[in-house]
Amino acid sequence: MNNTGRPVRTAPRPDAAPRPDAAPAASGRGRAGRLRAGRRPPLLLVAGACAAAALALLPLVYLGVRALERGPGFAWDIVTTDRTLELLARSLGLAVVVVAACLVLGISLAWLTVRTRLPGARVWSVLATLPLAVPSYVAAFAWISAEPRLAGFTGSALALTLVSYPYVHLPVAAALRGMDPAQEEAARSLGHGPLRTFWRVTLPQLRPAAAGGGLLVALYVLSDFGAVSIMRYETFTRAIHTSYRASFDRTPAAALSCVLVLMTVLLVAAEARTRGRAGHSRTGGGTARPVPPIRLGALKWPALGWCSAVAAAGVAFPLATLGYWLSVGNSRTWEPDRLLGTAGSTLTVAALGAALTTVLALPVGILAARHRSRTAHLLEQAAYAGHAVPGITVALAMVFLAVRYAPELYQELPLLVAAYAVLFLPVAVAATRAAVLQSPPLLEDVARSLGRGPLRVLREVTVPLAAPGIAAGAALTFVVCMKELPATLLLHPTGMDTLATRLWAETTTASYAAAAPYAATLILIAAIPSYLLGRHRT
Repeated sequence: MNNTGRPVRTAPRPDAAPRPDAAPAASGRGRAGRLRAGRRPPLLLVAGACAAAALALLPLVYLGVRALERGPGFAWDIVTTDRTLELLARSLGLAVVVVAACLVLGISLAWLTVRTRLPGARVWSVLATLPLAVPSYVAAFAWISAEPRLAGFTGSALALTLVSYPYVHLPVAAALRGMDPAQEEAARSLGHGPLRTFWRVTLPQLRPAAAGGGLLVALYVLSDFGAVSIMRYETFTRAIHTSYRASFDRTPAAALSCVLVLMTVLLVAAEARTRGRAGHSRTGGGTARPVPPIRLGALKWPALGWCSAVAAAGVAFPLATLGYWLSVGNSRTWEPDRLLGTAGSTLTVAALGAALTTVLALPVGILAARHRSRTAHLLEQAAYAGHAVPGITVALAMVFLAVRYAPELYQELPLLVAAYAVLFLPVAVAATRAAVLQSPPLLEDVARSLGRGPLRVLREVTVPLAAPGIAAGAALTFVVCMKELPATLLLHPTGMDTLATRLWAETTTASYAAAAPYAATLILIAAIPSYLLGRHRT
């Protein structure tokens, strides 16, 4: 049986005795790969994947058309001004500081909770992931309402670091759990102490996981609009929003968006180069041995203090701040009818966005997992275009397309839902692809051998087997749709607010007591699918 789970028939050689090595399996894998790659996918599957890819590429097409609308010279003059260079320096400087801080927090917490005998390690590990449920603008609101002097670079870096470090902590912790201890044991046997072993042996093996997490943090920082707006720190996203609101000429906003997209593409390329060509996997077969936990000794109390400080800043302080503003509020600031209506609108748009995104991701994820061809690879890469386009840019693209070609959709619900699909299609595609890869293809081959057609196999075998993973991706998409701010600000239907837009509106006028109910409700609703996702992954 090959690596896809599909049986391969090979003619036995009479002159060769059976061997326990991997050569026959390797031959089977090659043949099965050619067979699966050569099988034509259902036309309906390809059509659905093409539709998803076309939708994902629309913002990039818009940027090219809009930025060059008044000629390349005009766009060049915009992107080469001193103001643009200043925005570039401010945005990159913020990203560098936040990534560096997240690497320190994420790697240290992962090592303490996975590799040491830290008291309550499981509890600290859970607390280290909880900031994922806190939107960046909620964290910014909590800090600036408590200390207004944090406004600017310091507050932006602090808020973004405390909500982003789990993107480093989670992959590094997973890498530490799967790492074979043989190399570390060999280093200790040669006289290296724990710290030198960590620096010379463990840390290099964590480089791919840490680099991937750092890339996610950098992309998150560059595309963030909520935290920097509340902290009143000027970056590309805030400048693009201001340019869009201040003028009917969209060319400057499009030109600035092109610079932002170019920055994200360069970051992705730089992260790929940091991986290098060196291998980071084990050389032996079988399952990695469990690593004996390290005794902290005199470092136990400093380690507990470090974990407590991070949990207090990332979780306890925002919740305490919200509790304070809720307690000082009154009947005017609460407005329960408006709060309930806003929560209902938030649930509606997030559910619609998650549903459309999951439907579009389904053909792309299945093609990427089951049909390894150049076309499938290109469609998958096109679907990931949303990773390189910030929410403010997607919103501008949707406004442009609606005004020019479908004015009846401008500031209507379908346009906002389509923007969510563009932004978060990569989240759903990744979940779908992983879920389909984990389901055994042998069952699909059996169904075909019994006369089932390709579409019937998809409906009765492939999708049901992958359903738990697809549902988990839909739940994650629902959470990120609910927290999305810049695209929602520009595209939400007239007269309809979400929890994110109401929170942003109240904090811009420093009405912190009025903003607190919306922030608390947003965190409460986001915590439910986040908890279910945690149960699904354990």
